Amino acid sequence: ADDWQGLLKLEGRMDELIENRCDGACAAMLGVFGLAHMTGVSATGSAEHAMGMVRVEERRIALLGKMKRFRDQGEAMCDVAQNLNLTCLDEKEVERYFQRARRVAEAHGFFSVECKACMGLGQLAMKSNRYAEGADLLRNALAAAPLCENEGVSPGHNELDVLLMLVSALFLTDADDLDAMVLRFREAAKADSQRRGRVCCEELRSHYYFARLHEARGKPQQAAREMCALLDRLLENQRVVHDATPREIRKLLQDASDCLKILDPELGEEDLVQLVKSLVDDLDHLS
Repeated sequence: ADDWQGLLKLEGRMDELIENRCDGACAAMLGVFGLAHMTGVSATGSAEHAMGMVRVEERRIALLGKMKRFRDQGEAMCDVAQNLNLTCLDEKEVERYFQRARRVAEAHGFFSVECKACMGLGQLAMKSNRYAEGADLLRNALAAAPLCENEGVSPGHNELDVLLMLVSALFLTDADDLDAMVLRFREAAKADSQRRGRVCCEELRSHYYFARLHEARGKPQQAAREMCALLDRLLENQRVVHDATPREIRKLLQDASDCLKILDPELGEEDLVQLVKSLVDDLDHLS
């Protein structure tokens, strides 16, 4: 992947390189060329690399199915979908690959693939303003996340990733399980902080989510307390700014400023509004 351009110069000899090799070796070789195209997609957003990736990965997907390596097959479909999504070419094609991966996961019981596929489909639905559908797909992903451990995949990171998207979706729909999911996000974020041995950015974000929840429930004082707690923890744990990158922390504070009435310069408490603004300005200089 470090020399993906040099590797792709050999693509014309790919059939020669895999000739007379066993299926496992052929799948591995196709995977190398597929990864090179995926690296090209990430680096350039090129439609040419996207089509090259599809061409190579379709051969590998068929071979993995023949070998009954269904988890690898589903993962490959998700990887193709995620990389196609970077090119903004054809959203229907992205959705088709995620759907194929989901069918493979459901047929063979691979929860890690189901989690990834439902996350991708949920994101696509949210992007198209199909909020209720997106939330349901993300709930499916969340149900699958804790079961990934049986496949040797750590469930913690998957669960937190899904919850991050799901809570955002639920705020848009004001669903009945919003309160429970905001609490679950906080608990998952705290567990992640304990695993890392430091305060993670998601745990700080949980304060913002609770502030947003309190404000939606007509409790501005509790919302302000959550934001003060976020700022206190941020100031007490300066290292988190460097670990999470200033851009991530700035985005969190900007999201809060854009969404919360208590941080509105015309409506909010002046000291709190000014403190958040000052921190955002400081982070701009660090970014």
